[in-house]
Amino acid sequence: MPVVGTTVLTYADLANRLGDDGRVQQSIIELLGQTNEILEDMMVMQANSGIVHRTTVRTGLPVAAWRLLNYGIPRSKSTTAQVQDTVGMLEAYSEIDARIVQLSRDPAQLRLSEARAFLESMNQTMAQTLFYGNTAVNPERFLGLAPRFSSLAAPSGANIIDAGGTGLDNTSLWLILWGENTVHGIYPSTSPAGLQHQDLGEQTLFDSNNNPYQGFRDHWMWDLGLTLRDWRFVVRIANIDVSNLTSDPNYLKNIISLMIDAEERIYSLNGGRAVWYGNRTLRSAIRRAVLEKISNNLTEENVAGRVTTRFDGIPFRMVDQIVNNEARVV
Repeated sequence: MPVVGTTVLTYADLANRLGDDGRVQQSIIELLGQTNEILEDMMVMQANSGIVHRTTVRTGLPVAAWRLLNYGIPRSKSTTAQVQDTVGMLEAYSEIDARIVQLSRDPAQLRLSEARAFLESMNQTMAQTLFYGNTAVNPERFLGLAPRFSSLAAPSGANIIDAGGTGLDNTSLWLILWGENTVHGIYPSTSPAGLQHQDLGEQTLFDSNNNPYQGFRDHWMWDLGLTLRDWRFVVRIANIDVSNLTSDPNYLKNIISLMIDAEERIYSLNGGRAVWYGNRTLRSAIRRAVLEKISNNLTEENVAGRVTTRFDGIPFRMVDQIVNNEARVV
């Protein structure tokens, strides 16, 4: 799908623009992309007011009228509303014994390898928040997608498709059209985009018994938010019954049929970058459908040793943080 505009970049685009140590920063972005594929697609823009991004969205169109000779036409105007989204600030510290670093042939890479657990934790937390973050419950985070598409009765309910699941093992499949006028990530106007790293150098650290030792400390910071400029460019196939998905071929066929419905509910697929998102269970089911040739819409290709599944040419990305125990959306 074509991408409109040049002001919106993905985190992959920004990989070489983070920090002075390009090699290490590049490794960080690649590491996160391996376990959180949404980073390869999510476009990001600078917030327009510090850690707050204010967006004016059109809520109604003016009324056009047929005119008779010698008669005027009624006045009308469009209606708008201002939406405010905030940036969440996620941070962590990693520490490693100085002696381990001194014995290493590549201290920088060693310290990065030791920080992987922290990075993975931040990665999972960020992915979880992108979909389920609820500022009404956790005001320090940012508002994710699920709370914005949580009611069939809301205006955005027009883009929620009910897959029929009623139990406690439901999941969702998302179709998102990333773009500067649709939906995109935001980062503070006062700081660089993406995951930031600060090398705090050698310090005196303390073990669990409060005994001192020399070590190196790194500070990791990731400021990110999400803005939804137009809900018509996101579709949630909700209430997908995981038990039926893995045991009933006819149910899987129905989900694929609903994917066609989802594409038709996107206002336009030409205004950005369209991507499907589901968890590992869904991707496994979709790949079985490819193998069993359930639908000609599904294709699979191997690019640079990596298998990519597509539906009508739109890539399917895996996000493990999309859970299998969602509450039923009503």
